[in-house]
Amino acid sequence: MQYYQYPSKVTENTEGVFFISFRNIPEAFTQTRDKNKIYAEALYCLIDALSIYLDTGKKIPEASAPRKGEILISLPPSVIAKIMLLNTMAETKVRPVDLAKKMNVRPQEVTRILNVKQSTKIDTISEALKVLGKKLTLYLARKIIRNPTIARYINTL
Repeated sequence: MQYYQYPSKVTENTEGVFFISFRNIPEAFTQTRDKNKIYAEALYCLIDALSIYLDTGKKIPEASAPRKGEILISLPPSVIAKIMLLNTMAETKVRPVDLAKKMNVRPQEVTRILNVKQSTKIDTISEALKVLGKKLTLYLARKIIRNPTIARYINTL
């Protein structure tokens, strides 16, 4: 099962700049001077890089287990649902125009649905997956899994 938590490496140079990179998503690379914004900057960078995959129709790489010193960046549920849709389209070789026909909507609507920077109702994403033969299923975890690695890391800086 894919949890959509991508490991990132944070390094600091001698000038106090923090560089953030993702080995699973080489297009994702950013920097910040504010150690309190590392997670937010990493998340924004990751989503921005993933939009490249969405725009080109490439399958988004799965996240691997974190290595020592890496921090996990968790994607929001809305982005995860769009990634599931994109990966299904890539696996079934369905183009956005084909999905639009299957959903009986304009191609521009599918372009909007696939844009990770735009809000989309979960029902709309679910319907898109349904016409591709998939069912979107949500579940509620018993407890929230916190990311203590980032807190420990930031406190050591």
